[in-house]
Amino acid sequence: MKKIPNKSKKPTKPNKSVSENGSDSEEELSPETHKKSLEKLKKIDPDFYNFLEENDENLLNFEADSDDDASDNDEHKDDKVHVPGPITGDSDESDFEDENAKVVQGKVTLKMVSQWQAELQGEGKIKLKSLTTVIKAFNAAMLRVTSEDGTTDGEFKVEGSSVFNAVIQMCVLYLPSAIKKYLGMEQSGKDPQKCKHFVKIKGPLVAYLKDLLKLLSGVTSDNILTVLLKHLHQMSVYVACFNSISKQALKKLITLWSSSEETVRVLAFLCILRITRNQQAALLDLVLKAMYLTYVKNCKFVSPSTWPGINFMRRSLVEMFTLDLNVSYHHVFLYIRQLAIHLRNAIVVQKIENRQAVYNWQFVNSLHLWADLISATSNKPQLQPLLYPLVMVITHTIKLVPTHQYYPLRFHCVEILINLSKETDTFIPILPFIVEVLTTYDFNKKHKKVSMKPLDFSCILRLAKSQLMENGFKDSVIDRVYALLLEYTANISYSIAFPDISLLAVIQIKQFLKTCSISNYTKRLRQLLEKIEENSKFIEKERAQVSFALSDEKMVAAWEARIKTKGTPLLTFFENWNKVNKIQKRKKITKNDEIAGELPMIKRPKISEKEDKAPKPANKGPLVLFPSDSEDEGNNFKLDEDELTEKPKKAKLKKKSNKKKENKKQTISEVNIPDKEDVVQDFSVSDW
Repeated sequence: MKKIPNKSKKPTKPNKSVSENGSDSEEELSPETHKKSLEKLKKIDPDFYNFLEENDENLLNFEADSDDDASDNDEHKDDKVHVPGPITGDSDESDFEDENAKVVQGKVTLKMVSQWQAELQGEGKIKLKSLTTVIKAFNAAMLRVTSEDGTTDGEFKVEGSSVFNAVIQMCVLYLPSAIKKYLGMEQSGKDPQKCKHFVKIKGPLVAYLKDLLKLLSGVTSDNILTVLLKHLHQMSVYVACFNSISKQALKKLITLWSSSEETVRVLAFLCILRITRNQQAALLDLVLKAMYLTYVKNCKFVSPSTWPGINFMRRSLVEMFTLDLNVSYHHVFLYIRQLAIHLRNAIVVQKIENRQAVYNWQFVNSLHLWADLISATSNKPQLQPLLYPLVMVITHTIKLVPTHQYYPLRFHCVEILINLSKETDTFIPILPFIVEVLTTYDFNKKHKKVSMKPLDFSCILRLAKSQLMENGFKDSVIDRVYALLLEYTANISYSIAFPDISLLAVIQIKQFLKTCSISNYTKRLRQLLEKIEENSKFIEKERAQVSFALSDEKMVAAWEARIKTKGTPLLTFFENWNKVNKIQKRKKITKNDEIAGELPMIKRPKISEKEDKAPKPANKGPLVLFPSDSEDEGNNFKLDEDELTEKPKKAKLKKKSNKKKENKKQTISEVNIPDKEDVVQDFSVSDW
């Protein structure tokens, strides 16, 4: 019989095994016996063995020395306590720094950034080491963003968004002035390449500009782009020193100039202008070609929303071409010749494809660009020989398909010719193209469709056949004929030959008045005819007092200048009409009428003097601000007692009396519109 062990004695060691017959085995558990017992367990209970294999592999991979760690009550060995190791893995967003923590070698901290910033802002001499250190830190910040795994191989390492932002902000705000101070360019605006220390800073400067362009390419926010472009504008002097970097910068800037938000476009153009001016001989040809091709590419589709961008590109391109007119002549001659070749192919080969190569917005906007350029340089002789071929291209464009469908294109071309004639002070026979519309179309023909508003010709070149059947088509044609005739005759109203030039218009208008039976059309053109005849009589009266010969060009020019200064009846009438027309255009562009229709209309009753003197009554309840016409509608807006101090009964009584006034004249007396979201912008398509 087995003896019961004495409790006072020490417990036996757990590493002894018990045999199958119940006797104690003094033999220690070896790896071989452990493997055998596991194989036996696999045969007896395979499910439990699979469970161990999935959840506790360390138990199955038994090591020889593992039994030493398992003994809790070993007399000869001390008890071991598990000590956790350090947590590995750095956080990318390590914004908060521990002062007691161990500083990683090369890691940029906010304290280091503030120290560098103080060195850049210092009043003393700027050290080259300070500039190179800041540029290396900027490179480390860029590598953190551009590298796939976020690691940097450089001298510095930027971690955390706060440090990254601090480094970028330091470079943007303080680096340009520090470089200028180091090179000694603060007072003298000389070329950086001629400075004494430029050779020393050349390498770091190239690296910084490359990183800056990478950052510019990766940014999409308009606000950040604005800041970076302002910084690049400051650094443009140094960009122009390196030809390869200049080309990279211009490529990116031209893209921003053509397709970004308004502020970004302007800043991009200013950077292009400054870089090109500093390296004009090498870059002007490339820039003019790239900008013109970008302009043509981006003016393919015209709408009220794209007009401002197209007009801005055209104006800025004119400024670029005026930098050097001798260089520009070759470009302008080549591109006008290209337009003429397209037009010749359309005239000779009567196919739709050739016609579409001319009758599109890219062709018309190109004509507009060259007309603006020749107009802007009318006081210089370089580009004036190109005036005649350009006028011939525009007039033959009108004659290519002179049908009713292409009246909008005709009006666009006529408008270009009028501006060209006015700015260059050159006579161009424009009247036939305007008055021809009055004789070639039958305005007495009854329309098959009714449109509420006239058609807008500002963003179209061709009309659909369904639009020709609307009454809005005829209204728009008369409006455009009236406006163009008035503008052209007003521009030449001070000419000594005005009675002779305007004779064709007088004859055609009189003929139209005889044949047309629509009173709205005849009324407007009769008014225009009266103004033209009045101006003709005025010029004839002044011309009767002339004592010099008409062949004396100087005396004729002096006489016309005096009449222009004195003013003519037609010019005065046109200026008054143009003011009203501009206001209407602005309303149309900003859609002010549509927005105003959706805004709440608040009618405040006029308070008499007696009511002003009388004490204000106490409030009894909320006032219905926007009463509904039908009694069923219950969702009316209301204001609290603190907002209005009138009785609800008074408002109901005055509501009936104000209804008649609202029908006669709908105005908005008071509308609370926030200052940030101004509905009406001081903006015009033609005055961009």
